[in-house]
Amino acid sequence: MPSFFTVQLQLTSSYKQILMMALPISLAMLVPQINFITNNIFLGALGEQELASAGITGVYYLIFAVIGNGLNNGLQALIARRAGQNLPKEIGRLFFHGVWIALAIAFLGIAITYLFAPTILRATIQNPLIAEQVIDFLLIRIWGLPFLYLYVMRNALLVGTNQTRFLVWGTLAEALVNIFLDYSLIYGHFYFPALGFNGAAYASIIAEGAGLLVIYWVIHWNGIHRSFSFFEQTKIELSIFKLILTMSAPLILQFAISIMSWEYFYILVEHHGPRALAISNTMRNIFGLFGIFCWAFASTTNTMVSNVIGQGKTEEVMPLVTRIMKLSLGISLFIFLILNLVPEFFLSFYSQGDEFVAEAIPIVRIVSVALLMMSVGTIWLNAVTGTGNTRVNLLIEFITILIYCVYVFLVLEHWNLSIAWGWGSEWVYWISMFSMAFFYMRSGKWKGKKI
Repeated sequence: MPSFFTVQLQLTSSYKQILMMALPISLAMLVPQINFITNNIFLGALGEQELASAGITGVYYLIFAVIGNGLNNGLQALIARRAGQNLPKEIGRLFFHGVWIALAIAFLGIAITYLFAPTILRATIQNPLIAEQVIDFLLIRIWGLPFLYLYVMRNALLVGTNQTRFLVWGTLAEALVNIFLDYSLIYGHFYFPALGFNGAAYASIIAEGAGLLVIYWVIHWNGIHRSFSFFEQTKIELSIFKLILTMSAPLILQFAISIMSWEYFYILVEHHGPRALAISNTMRNIFGLFGIFCWAFASTTNTMVSNVIGQGKTEEVMPLVTRIMKLSLGISLFIFLILNLVPEFFLSFYSQGDEFVAEAIPIVRIVSVALLMMSVGTIWLNAVTGTGNTRVNLLIEFITILIYCVYVFLVLEHWNLSIAWGWGSEWVYWISMFSMAFFYMRSGKWKGKKI
């Protein structure tokens, strides 16, 4: 087995180091987005109602998925800090305890869905056919949470220890299984039953399980489990649980309220009819697909800032964040140009006709500008995460979401304006977030924080 210690745990703040971390993360994030878009393309062929329902189910599941991401980001910052301090056995202890926390949260999410989701969704979705379709789907789909949460734990380990090149194997396995089973279970090909809308739920669960098996096999094969003494540190320590939860809880709450506000946005859009909801679902696909580069650089920011601080080089933090921001903005500007030159190309995949495409194009242009804003805002927010001041992250998110929700209520419900105005909420969101995160980092109040 290869030795992990041939890899340098302590990072530099060069452009080369940034790209060596960010590009594999981008590829790993690209595959799940392809999975999600594949689901929607196959479901869109069933009809506009199915594409509309997929928007609500996708955002609901995303609420729980980003709770896992909050845990992942907090654990990732802790692991990166220990990597910067060159303490590999401490990394193993953190990872072991993080897995138990992830499983506990996953089964809590399943319980919440079965107990409360049907009542809430029936009360808020006006179309009863969409409501029942969404509920049936979610009661199946939510069983993927344990697989998903264990899967994202590998992100914290591999990204936090500069092992991003291994990320792609699990995501590639997940993508191949998901695409095959989507085609087979939705339409009934290759002797599989034709399950229609719910076929996508079963396909996604099995695909998440396949990705989980492959990535943990990669970790075992490369000897990473031995390098961090995983099986030598199986003693439960409440102090480590407390450390992880203290770091991650504000991020979990931050991500949860962020996506809950997006679910609120989609419920208000549903009041404008199935067409508006279907268009908004395609916008989420586009935002998710092209936003992966921003999120990859954001994850890189979290890890590298924490690692550099762990080395005692706080003076390098601001120049490092500026370098990452420039790379993120440069790639997003290229995407912005493509989206605005050929928006019809991306919308044609959903098989919804010329009228649908014509209504969606103005919103694509709004979303493309929001991507530019996100490419900057998310970098500075994750810089705050890397400093360990996750309570500041939560405060920034809370204020931003409050502004966002007031905007979408006034625009979509009170004034009943078009969904183009509704999607302008993304501009409001990212400008608010960037402003607060940037001024906090410039203030230097994060210096001296120990985690």
